[in-house]
Amino acid sequence: MSSVLRETISDPDKKAPSPGTDKKLVASGIFWNLIQLIINQAFNFILKLALAKLLFPSEFGVVGMATVFTGFVQVLNDLGVGAALVQRKESSLRKEHYHTAFWTGVIWSVILFLVMSFGVGPLAAIFYKKPILETIIPVLSIGILISPANLVHKAQLTKQMNFKKLAFIDNTSNIIVGIIALLLAFKGAGVWALVFNSVGNVFLAMPLFFNATKWKPAFIMEKQAFKDVFGFGVYTTGSNILNYLYNNIDYLLIGKLLGATSLGIYTLAFVLTDTFRGRLMAVINNVMYPIYGRKQNDIIALKKYYLKVVLFNCLFIFPVMIFFVVEGNSFIVNVFGAKWHETVAPLQILSGSVMFHILVSGNTSLLRGLGRPGMEMKQQILKALIFLPTLALGIYYYGIIGAAWAIFLNKIIVVIVAQYTFNFLLPVKISIIEFIIALKAPLIASISSFIIDYLLNLAGLNYIICGLSLFIVYSGIIYLMMGSELKDLLQSLKKR
Repeated sequence: MSSVLRETISDPDKKAPSPGTDKKLVASGIFWNLIQLIINQAFNFILKLALAKLLFPSEFGVVGMATVFTGFVQVLNDLGVGAALVQRKESSLRKEHYHTAFWTGVIWSVILFLVMSFGVGPLAAIFYKKPILETIIPVLSIGILISPANLVHKAQLTKQMNFKKLAFIDNTSNIIVGIIALLLAFKGAGVWALVFNSVGNVFLAMPLFFNATKWKPAFIMEKQAFKDVFGFGVYTTGSNILNYLYNNIDYLLIGKLLGATSLGIYTLAFVLTDTFRGRLMAVINNVMYPIYGRKQNDIIALKKYYLKVVLFNCLFIFPVMIFFVVEGNSFIVNVFGAKWHETVAPLQILSGSVMFHILVSGNTSLLRGLGRPGMEMKQQILKALIFLPTLALGIYYYGIIGAAWAIFLNKIIVVIVAQYTFNFLLPVKISIIEFIIALKAPLIASISSFIIDYLLNLAGLNYIICGLSLFIVYSGIIYLMMGSELKDLLQSLKKR
């Protein structure tokens, strides 16, 4: 952590970091988060490839059924206190806030674990008619029981913008757990290899977090401290709940209406597209959230930062999604095997939906940084009211392809809602023209590379050659249009 930031945290009365310092912190944060993303995505792709070769779609589907419930409770587990600790200015935080947040999380997680083990597990087994869920859900819920121990540590490192340590912890725990999961799959553990891969990293991350912050909880719980963090966190939790339902109701309905095999096929398409999008958004949003909180009164700076966030998210997402749209069939069959061929159509449709969603990639962190979690929750309610009926109709009439088209439609609605928010409800005004101007480089590069890849594909070239041509054309156009800006970013990283 830089000396300037350390002094500011230790002495709230000192001046805030200068704009130059903010740029360096952002550059450093993005760099380490990208390192985390690249390592995680590369390893996770190899892991998913190996597990897909060893296991069957139905086994992926069973774990998908379980994680619909455990993931929802994981959202409840935080209570929004982690986000509240990051958003509040350091001068308004006392040690009581941190200790109260820790013990509140521990007590709440024990309650949730008991509910999941003795209530939700049996109900899920009846709902899906899969008795094994009664055992899987309590095991997955152990992660819910343990994760609050990491909550305050993660909030402290995020607030300090110490993303180097966060990247190390995340990468180390995920890689070790992934290797063990592969060994379990080779030994014939089947679905339990996937279960371990979903829950094991929480255990490994815990000692790493304690070692990174050196912070130890004391037996302190204060009523006022609880009100301070929970008052903000209740809206954040409400938004997270609605967002989770919005993003996972398709898993619930597909698993119920179409069965475990269809859910497993759909899960692979979703993991390759929307999960990748979510991780990349998290990379930059994790960096920008504390910056938005620090700059919440500087509208010009907020607008500039927001547009840059969307730009850099689009730079990375667009070429990957174009590759899946054009080369999806060859990629899935050659890499994962013919048993996954039904994944192709939803993969291509979801790739298009991700390209729309990434246009509002910084919306959530901006609203929270501005201290407007209530507005975020209202957005989620509106989107859910539109999304649920279209998704149900899509699945009922057209199966997993109908679900994918419903998501595509609703991502367009997400962009429209976000644009309305900017124009009429926020002090940060961003017009459509300003968006297009800010994103002209990835838009032009995407259209050009799509045409090249499509023509090469029609000519019958191997999908690897087509994909390489796509990325070369895309990268070349980006360099021509943004070369100087990217060089400045690299210089900032070197200085950092």
